[in-house]
Amino acid sequence: MTTQDEISKIMYTYTAETNQLEQENRILRETVSQLKNELDRYRQNPLMVCEIREINGSNAVIKIPNGNMFHVNIASDCPKLLSGDSVLVEQKNLTVISKLDNNKKFNVEKFVIMEKPTTSWDEVGGLYNEVREVKEVIELPLLKPELFKKIGITPPKGILLYGPPGTGKTLLAKAVAASTNSTFIEIVGSELVQKFIGEGAKLVKEIFQLAKEKAPTIIFIDEIDALAATRVELGTSGEREVQRTFMQFLAELDGFKNLGNVKVIGCTNRMDILDPAILRPGRLDRLIEVPNPDDAGVYEILKIHAKNIKLHKSVDLAEIAMLMNGFSGAEIKSVCTEAGYFAIRDNRGKVGKEDFFSAVTKVKCEEEETDFMKVLG
Repeated sequence: MTTQDEISKIMYTYTAETNQLEQENRILRETVSQLKNELDRYRQNPLMVCEIREINGSNAVIKIPNGNMFHVNIASDCPKLLSGDSVLVEQKNLTVISKLDNNKKFNVEKFVIMEKPTTSWDEVGGLYNEVREVKEVIELPLLKPELFKKIGITPPKGILLYGPPGTGKTLLAKAVAASTNSTFIEIVGSELVQKFIGEGAKLVKEIFQLAKEKAPTIIFIDEIDALAATRVELGTSGEREVQRTFMQFLAELDGFKNLGNVKVIGCTNRMDILDPAILRPGRLDRLIEVPNPDDAGVYEILKIHAKNIKLHKSVDLAEIAMLMNGFSGAEIKSVCTEAGYFAIRDNRGKVGKEDFFSAVTKVKCEEEETDFMKVLG
């Protein structure tokens, strides 16, 4: 016959097992519910990212990624929208579902080099007149804007530096950015032309928006001829996209307000193919030629690049400079580098006169070979 203690023990065991089973059952139900929700989420159609172009009450004009625009409804629980906002839309009827938070990290940052240059005017040699003009047009308005207000004139929005490769155009731009403590945004003109319709124009718009947020800013566009070449009446879809991007660039230069402490410096080796529209007054209206240095300029640039090199007492920089007539600043720097390599190969601690002579000969041969390949091409 079962005693009371045995009955209590059996009841306790049953209750404990029941509680454990109920807990396991609850966990399993929660797991099944979670998996069901995950499965339903995976079955949902993806939402499309679009851009708001215009708001009309409870409706909006949106631009989808392929460039087409539609007039659609806005969901009642969607936050307040403004033109230019990025939104998520349902793919079937394009109803605006929600607003995407503006990302403060501009997409344009992956296309540009943004820095605070440390190049000083002392590092620019042989460009006396060019330095003076850049200081007048870029540096003076940024450092002393009250002078222009007092006289009652508006300074130029930008300049165009043109001339052969390697003459110091980028160096001038970095030096004036450093002297004015400006953010330096560097971009190559060909990178402004994008694959899809409208992307290049949007990229240009974002560059100027980024520049205004980081002001004072200098926008340096290298190889601007890739963007601003003379327009043609007929062309491929790619050429038409270049023109759309160029028109957006002109619109940003003009604008409704003066750019103020944002300056634009264009750079090109092909002045002859530029569209006249970019050179008219009010845009890049100050044209500054940056030629190869004269004899005095070659000597000055050579001294700048050789100042940190350990030279043998036999080295006469004036004598070496006479051998580099017609060299660009980049080629003079290359001579100094190559002379150092000749000394390193012989395991010497100082660079001698013969090293410079050999370096000049090597750079001249490379230049002549390049010119020959251009003729063949």
